[in-house]
Amino acid sequence: MDEVLGLFMQGFGDFLAGHGLEFRIDRFALFQNIYRPGAAEHLDLESGRELFDEFFRTHCHEIEPAPGAIPALNRLADRAEILILSNAPAQAERLRAQWLKRHGLAHPLILNTGPKGPIAAGLVGQTPHPTAFVDDLLPNLDSVAEHSPATATFQHVADERLRPLAPRSERHPRIDDWAALAEAIEAAIRR
Repeated sequence: MDEVLGLFMQGFGDFLAGHGLEFRIDRFALFQNIYRPGAAEHLDLESGRELFDEFFRTHCHEIEPAPGAIPALNRLADRAEILILSNAPAQAERLRAQWLKRHGLAHPLILNTGPKGPIAAGLVGQTPHPTAFVDDLLPNLDSVAEHSPATATFQHVADERLRPLAPRSERHPRIDDWAALAEAIEAAIRR
């Protein structure tokens, strides 16, 4: 969901600014981009984790949709069943479900922890139809490819500031435009 359907980094940055902190996106990392104003060293990782947990408890429903994601998913929903698989903490489930509903995405939300391959394989095993999986993080894409090799995998990074910093892999086509991504998904599930 984050950096695929919603602009997580932007929303988390706004949340941090409300706490008097700076979110400098100078590396493809999360907690190493949180700074006190004017500081040369990032905030300690434990404090970053606490802020992350608070964001998901209280503000994760305030992120903006990724450009083009809503119309693309609505178009795909005419031809496919869509499941939203998120590694958000459990306390975010209610707010995440509210966000999906508010944006007209009446798709099941499944919360997960850790690699997404095992749960994706379990879900894929319940359908005879071709499947596709989209994520911004290569470890999740690699995990799905390992556990469900017939599933088409695509990388998408919604935040334009992250795109040049995000690692890429030839194994998973990287498509950062939702209209083009929807076309690629449609082609993959038509096979």
